[in-house]
Parts: sequence; C-alpha cells; structure tokens
Amino acid sequence: MFLNFLDELRGAGIPASLKEHLLLLEALDADVIDRTPEQFYYLSRAVYVKDEGLLDKFDQVFAKVFRGISTTFGTDNADVPLDWLKAVAEKYLTPEEMAAIESLGSWDEIMETLKQRLAEQEKRHQGGNKWIGTGGTSPYGNSGYNPEGVRIGGESKHGRALKVWDQREFKNLDNTKELGTRNIKIALRRLRRFAREGAADELDIDATIDGTARQGWLDVFMRAERRNAVKLLLFLDVGGSMDPWVKLCEELFSAATSEFKNLEFFYFHNCPYEGVWKDNRRRFAERTPMWDVLHKFGHDYKLVFVGDAAMSPYEITHPGGSVEHFNEESGAVWLHRLTTTYPAAVWLNPVREEQWGYSQSAKIIRDLLNDRMYPLTLAGLDDAMRELTRKR
Repeated sequence: MFLNFLDELRGAGIPASLKEHLLLLEALDADVIDRTPEQFYYLSRAVYVKDEGLLDKFDQVFAKVFRGISTTFGTDNADVPLDWLKAVAEKYLTPEEMAAIESLGSWDEIMETLKQRLAEQEKRHQGGNKWIGTGGTSPYGNSGYNPEGVRIGGESKHGRALKVWDQREFKNLDNTKELGTRNIKIALRRLRRFAREGAADELDIDATIDGTARQGWLDVFMRAERRNAVKLLLFLDVGGSMDPWVKLCEELFSAATSEFKNLEFFYFHNCPYEGVWKDNRRRFAERTPMWDVLHKFGHDYKLVFVGDAAMSPYEITHPGGSVEHFNEESGAVWLHRLTTTYPAAVWLNPVREEQWGYSQSAKIIRDLLNDRMYPLTLAGLDDAMRELTRKR
C-alpha cells in the first residue's frame, strides 16, 4: 500500500526508507489520525521528512501522487464582493448574474458532484458554469466566481472556496534554491557553540531556588548570558561580477549578524590581497592591512569567503595580476596564509555549481581551498557549516 508514494519520494531525492514506510502503515492501522486527506498529509510528512529543506519537494510529490489535496478550508459565509480581480477572460459579472449563480448546497454534495465531473470531463475547459476550468462560474476550477466551491490550481481571488487543491505550503523551503534571510539563519544555526561569557547580569532561577531552599532566606544567584561562542570572519567579494548577487549577500550578511555575536567582516574584490576594507565608499582611502587581520584575530575564528570566483586566473597566480592595483604578492599566497592561519575555512559561491567548471579561476580557488567551495543554497550552506564544525 502506498508503494508508489514511496517510489516518488525517493525519486524526488527524499531519503524515504522501507522502515519509515512500514511505520506509516503501522500508524494508519493504529488509527492515530482521523481518516482525512489533511491528517494523512501531516502524518506522512512527519514520518518521511527529517529536513525542513525537503518540505517543498514533499509537497510537490504529495500533490502529484494524491492530486494536490491541501488543507485550506473556508466554511464561513461571506457577502458577495462588488469588485473582484479578473481572470484569463477578464470576465465581470453584473449583480443580476451573481444572484443567478446557485450554491450547490452542502459539503458532501459539492464533493460528490466534483467526483462526477472529474470522471466525465475529458479536456481543458475555460468559462462556463459546469465543467472544471478557468474564468467561469462553475464551483470547480479557478479564476472565476461561485459562492462556494473547490479551487483547483490557480490563485485565490474571492476567498470563497470550501477546499483548495494543488496548494504548496512550503515554497520557500527547498534546499536546491537560493536563500532568503530566514533560511540562511536556519542553516547558520548548525555553526553554534553556546557558552556563558561576560558579566553576570541574568537571573539563575534554578540556583536561586536551590540556594533559597538551603539557606532559608532569599539567596539570589546571577549568571552570564548564554551566547553563541563561535567566532566568525566573513570576507565578502564586492563589485564587478558580484553586482547581480548583492541582494543575496545582503541577506547572508544580515543573517550572520543576527546569529553571531563574535562576527568580523571585511570586503575584497575578486581575490584577497594585502589589504581589505569595511566601507566600500572609502575602499581606497581606509584599508585594513591583511597582516593586521592575521595578527589580531585568533586561530579559533572560522573563516568564510563569499564570492563568485570569477576573474582572470592571473589575479590569483601572479604578482601584479590585480585589476585595481599592483599586488606585490599573488592572491594564491594570501589565500594560503589565510587558510593556514584559520584552518576552518570555506568559500561560498552564489553561482550554480554546475557552472563552476567553465571558470578557470573558480577551479584554481577551489583547489587552493582543498575543495571547500560550496554553492550558496540551503544545502550548500548546510554542508559548509558541517565542514566548519568538523574536528581538525
């Protein structure tokens, strides 16, 4: 039972095992849920999905196997709107036409009629008042009008549907997609090591209760705040070919700033050399010598480069190769110094991984970092955080 569902999940890259499949069947036999599509959706998702980055894939597979059964109900009565959005045919209805459209009645009658229409209909339909289609007054389809019905596909226009089919609830949680700030924060949380540091300005409730019970009077204990003790150095490539990735880098920077209290950031262009900067408006006037960075921040810092690694290979391999100034030492020399000083280092590349092979400079930098280059997707960032936490 449901073996096709299991095969589709595996085909979509969701690691669904036979053990989980048997667990699902066991749960169904034990009647742990009501026998409704919505309850089965949540049960099967809880059994099969262990990584929230796979939620969107699960929704797509569920929609494919079970014809997109979703969970949106709207059973409250509502007044017929005077104005609404138009659909494909941009059809407007007069008040007289609205009044002529009759509700089919109860939930059971609507669903039974839908079942009959699905069995009878053989082709796509647009407009009209009976078949499943778009832009009409049938209670089945989308982009039209009916006092109550079932929306199949499309987008909500009037909020009158009793049920919605083909609605995905986790469109932004896909580990193959580029990141938003929320998803970046989730991925960065792998790189956390909590410790209590600083002044004792937080009430220790457990110790206070224990001390008060022992002493017989109020004995207040304070403790330092629990913070993420991981230290992070963030080097961001700016300008030139990185311009299309500004928004993504801003989201990464915003997420990193909120997740790490011990964060230091610097900008560079194409490849790190003898100087970096913190203000792009003053990039030539106020630079921080790289030697100062290497001597100021300890070996326990994690190092993250963010850049597309798109440049002339000479910018990495030769002195004087930089496009902005004459660098006395090659970029490869500085990358070696940085990764030697900070062994926990990765390079995040916003360009799709399958395109890296077309860039000679990307190959060189990837080799210099011992293949520790990762795509700036949820899965790539997750792998990068695992690499940074690996024991050395």
